[in-house]
Amino acid sequence: MPPQEEQAAGSERGMRQVLQIFDLFPLSVSSIGPVFSVAATGGLMASVAGWWALPAIAALAVPFVVASFVFRLLNRHFPSAGASYHWSARVMGRRVSRYQAWILILAYFFSIPPIAIPAASYTIALIAPSHPASNYAVVLVALFWIVFASIPLLLGARPTAQLTKAFFLIEMVSLLFFGALGLFRLHSTGVPVHFGPFPMGGVLIVAVVAATILDGWEIDSYAAEESARPRKDPGLSGIIGAFLAIAFYAILYPLMFAETPMRLLARTGGTDPLAAWATRILGPEHWLILVPILASTAGGLWLTTYILTRALYAMGRERLVPTRFGSLNHRRVPQFATVSVLGLVLVVVALQMLVTSLAGFFNLVLSAAGFFLLAEFFLDTLTAIVFLAYGHRKLPDVAIRPHAHRVLLGLAVVSATIMGLLLIAFVVYAPKVIGSQIDTVIAVLLAAGFGFVTLTYRRVRGTYVFHGNDAQAAAEA
Repeated sequence: MPPQEEQAAGSERGMRQVLQIFDLFPLSVSSIGPVFSVAATGGLMASVAGWWALPAIAALAVPFVVASFVFRLLNRHFPSAGASYHWSARVMGRRVSRYQAWILILAYFFSIPPIAIPAASYTIALIAPSHPASNYAVVLVALFWIVFASIPLLLGARPTAQLTKAFFLIEMVSLLFFGALGLFRLHSTGVPVHFGPFPMGGVLIVAVVAATILDGWEIDSYAAEESARPRKDPGLSGIIGAFLAIAFYAILYPLMFAETPMRLLARTGGTDPLAAWATRILGPEHWLILVPILASTAGGLWLTTYILTRALYAMGRERLVPTRFGSLNHRRVPQFATVSVLGLVLVVVALQMLVTSLAGFFNLVLSAAGFFLLAEFFLDTLTAIVFLAYGHRKLPDVAIRPHAHRVLLGLAVVSATIMGLLLIAFVVYAPKVIGSQIDTVIAVLLAAGFGFVTLTYRRVRGTYVFHGNDAQAAAEA
């Protein structure tokens, strides 16, 4: 256990513990954004792997499901707004946790601009379908959504959860409607199933890109300090979210592929794959698909921001980043972290859309989000392996029964192996699919992490251990 730990008194000094299980699991599902995820990645998957994208997604789903149980275990022992960063500090040590903090920041920040821009584009397509959107219009509408996202985030966890439920309901009803309609029209719109030769590179790229559509359920881990039962509910709702995400994709992707020619789905043609599918099953009313896509996109915008701001709050509290990030406003919300993140997102969006010379650079950098998200889950799984194998030695004051978790330990080892191999495969094949300089970008960012570790070496002052109002549950962990 790291020395000089600060034992938190609970919610009296920190954030309000207001979230129940029925607040958390809509957050976990909506943060995945299944409809937006299909719209954003389906074209690329179709273009590089065709029907082989389906087994690639299924293969990656296995380590992500294992990760959901890993997160559940770590939440029961170490609930914290820092989640991954905090678990690493407790189990692996501060040096490793500082590097993981860097990966975490990159993974989630790089995920936000690619949500804000489509949110603006889908809005314009919905309200003015006959008018091509200019870059200035996209930036202005993106500004609207960024401001809109900041409102519930600054009001607190409960308003954020309530707004999310409304968008979650729209998305779920739409998913049921389009799924049922797709099944009903399958006999008249179906296309031949043709896998063709096995595209090794394309399948491996799909497996890494799938990290961006299978993550998000872990938001409940970052909401642990705002949960009424921090050792019970976070992690459980994440498992629900992970399985629901797989269920959604198991319906949407096969239907979309089975009812739309692959050439129309490929991103290389510039077509939104869900729009192409909707045209097949809805005809002139295909614009209706924009409603759930927009609801899914908007929800993903503020929920991805939520994850990053809670992580930065935990880091600021321990002085890994400037202490302002660890401050709370009168509603006990990390206001500075929220405003800073969304403000920087707006700057990136504006530069990407308005400065032609920088557009290609930002597109390349932001496309690395899948790599860093997978790297984050890989590091989390390594933390769990060390905890399960050696936690009883490294943390003698934490109740851990290694023999009771042998199955999970074995699955975690398999999961980490798969994720590690996929990270290597991404480095090998990504230059052919995403851009020749993507490996250079990743190498520079990974190397910069060591600089981050060095610069922050003397900043960290102890580890903040959250007990909250659920300390009695520790004996049950």
